[in-house]
Amino acid sequence: MSRTVVVAVDDGVLLLDVAGPLQVLHEAGGYRLRLASVTGSPVRTDVGLPLPVERALADVAGELDTLMVPGYPAAGFATDRSALVAGVRRLAPSARRVVSVCSGALLLARAGLLDGRRATTHWEACAALAEHFPQTTVVSDAMYVRDGPVVTSAGASAGIDLALALVGEDLGEERARAVARQLVVFLQRPGGQVQFRPPADDAPRHPLLRQASALVRDDPAADHRAASLARALAVSERHLGRLFRQELGVTPARFVEQIRVETAQQRLDGADEALPAVARRCGFGSAETMRRAFLRVLGIPPSAYRHRFRLPA
Repeated sequence: MSRTVVVAVDDGVLLLDVAGPLQVLHEAGGYRLRLASVTGSPVRTDVGLPLPVERALADVAGELDTLMVPGYPAAGFATDRSALVAGVRRLAPSARRVVSVCSGALLLARAGLLDGRRATTHWEACAALAEHFPQTTVVSDAMYVRDGPVVTSAGASAGIDLALALVGEDLGEERARAVARQLVVFLQRPGGQVQFRPPADDAPRHPLLRQASALVRDDPAADHRAASLARALAVSERHLGRLFRQELGVTPARFVEQIRVETAQQRLDGADEALPAVARRCGFGSAETMRRAFLRVLGIPPSAYRHRFRLPA
């Protein structure tokens, strides 16, 4: 039995958000793949290539298995696209499931489809999703999140991860594994999307937290236990902990760990430095302590991070 998948597209849609998942579903077989736009006219992707469209969203009829909503470049996150959102909102109840790729989650949220649900999106759009749609619980490190009939995925190539998961759900894990082998991709990618996010460069708003951040970044190997930071900033440990939780949602210890991991990432990206030396310079003390921190923060060990992201000599 073929399952009809309708991809709702508009001008500027990310080409990989469309092509990646559709290639997976095509390789798997058993899917009827359709492109639909607001007017039924072809659209241009973010790279300028046209996409042929078979019908208008208003003309989509019959049995609809999956409604897929791809994303748009960062410059278009705030774009209203009200007609597209209205079409998605109308079609969603007739679909067995609704999925988004990358920043397509913002369109689902505007359609009211993420209210009270857990969801993810590209790391660059997570803050916008959380800020503008507080009724949605944003899972910022996931490759994809399934909440009932709604499935959202992280950025661009994560649409491939999502599509493989859909194939596994519909046609079995063996079929999904065969497609992954054919396309030379992971069936399930190790770690979450946080490993791809560059180190944070946004300074905390509160001046005390900015001072704390500067202290840790200037010398990550120093003693930065909560009591030491509080003494250096001339505040109580309790007050400092409250500031961290209120503004950043983490304890001082977790904040220090995140900065040390970011610092270690930068060292692993470049110089061919032994892991124990990186660990000492970044304040972990030992390679094993650094490994555990990497697993907590990034979901992968330092050796795997270096293998994936190290710049060529």
